[in-house]
Amino acid sequence: MIKEKFNLTGKVAIITGASKGIGEAMARGLAEFGATVVVSSRKQAAVDAVAKQFQAEGLTAIGIECHVAKPDHREKLIEKVMEKYGRIDILINNAGTNPYFGPIHKMPENLYQKTMDININSALALSNLVYPIMQAQGGGSIIHISSIEGIHSSAMMAAYDISKHALIALGKNQAIEWGRHNIRVNTICPGYVKTKLSEALLSNEELMKSFEKNCALGRYSTPDEMAGLAVFLASDASSYMTGSTIVNDGGLLHAPLFG
Repeated sequence: MIKEKFNLTGKVAIITGASKGIGEAMARGLAEFGATVVVSSRKQAAVDAVAKQFQAEGLTAIGIECHVAKPDHREKLIEKVMEKYGRIDILINNAGTNPYFGPIHKMPENLYQKTMDININSALALSNLVYPIMQAQGGGSIIHISSIEGIHSSAMMAAYDISKHALIALGKNQAIEWGRHNIRVNTICPGYVKTKLSEALLSNEELMKSFEKNCALGRYSTPDEMAGLAVFLASDASSYMTGSTIVNDGGLLHAPLFG
C-alpha cells in the first residue's frame, strides 16, 4: 500500500532548530506519522516545552539541548539519542541564522564565520556523526533545510546565501558517496516563511508589495506548509529519491521578467 510508505512508526528522528518555526512544524509532522522525534535547539527549556506539548497530544518526543556550532554539544546529542533509543533513522539539519544584512565588503569576519558554523559546518559535522550509525543500520534519511537564497541570491545577504548554496552542494555530494549504504540525502529550499528569522523581511512594506506581485501564489507560507515535504523525504514514499533539491516557494523563483 502506498499509504503505508509514509508510516514512520519505529523511526527515530533528530530535528535541529526545532523549538519553533519550520523545525517545530517538521518535528510535529514526523511525530504525527509515527516517528519518535528528538526536538533539539540551543536551550533545554525551549525544547522541553515543545516536547511536552507533543506528548500531551499523544505524540512521542523528547527534548535535547544542542548548540549546533559547538562540537561537544553535537557529540552529546548523538550520544544521548543512541543511549536512549539505540538508532537514528532521520536527521533534519534545520538550525540556521542570519546575523548580518549588509554589503559584502563590510561584512564582519566573525559574523560570516558564525553563519558558516551554524548553517553549513554543523550540518556537515552532524551528518558525519550519524553516517556510521545509519550505515550499520542499513540506511537512513538526511534532510538539509536550505533556502531559495541557495538558488537565487539577494543583495546584502552574502553570508547567508553562501551557506545555503553550500548546503545544496553538501547534500548532492553526500548522496553520491552514501547512496550505496542506502543513506538518502535531500534538500528543501523554502521561500518566504513566516518565522522569527524572517520577521524583518516580512515587516518591510515595500518588499512585501514586490513579493506579493511576483510570487505566483501571492503570499508567504506558514511553517506547517514545509512539514509535508519533510515527512515525504523522511519516509519510504521517497525511497528512490536522493541528491534532490526541492523548492517550496509559492512560485517566487518563476516570477515573470515583465508584467
